[in-house]
Amino acid sequence: MKKILIAVDDSKGSNATIETFAPLFSCVRPETVVLLYVEKIEGRSLMDEMLGIAEMSTLKEQLQGTAYQETLDKKANAILNYYKKSMEDKGVTGIKTVVKVGHPADEILQTAKEEGVEMIIIGSRGKRLHTLLMGSVSREVANRAEIPVLIAR
Repeated sequence: MKKILIAVDDSKGSNATIETFAPLFSCVRPETVVLLYVEKIEGRSLMDEMLGIAEMSTLKEQLQGTAYQETLDKKANAILNYYKKSMEDKGVTGIKTVVKVGHPADEILQTAKEEGVEMIIIGSRGKRLHTLLMGSVSREVANRAEIPVLIAR
């Protein structure tokens, strides 16, 4: 495989993605590893899950240049830098970091398509009540992807 996407966030599942990647590709490393973090615009209700493309686009525009967006960007960069360094310490090269804003599953799938990756590696978040009711990001990515998806635990 020449190009792989690894989706990370600040959960324990992201540690599993890195720990799974290293031994899986110990002999032959991909030329490029796209390390993706999706900034999810948080809400206090389920409303943020129901935003359509137009509403999400408007919200993204309104947040540009705000202190809230700066905070999201700092968090994204800190997380990406942490995992990039962890992978570099394991001898991985060709790491490209990408930050997107939106619904995590949609952005992961869109980035995979844009980047032309051959596999997605994503962490499993475990069993939470809300994932049983609404489905998890990893499940949605696995169900909708047109390429192989490895869900790391």
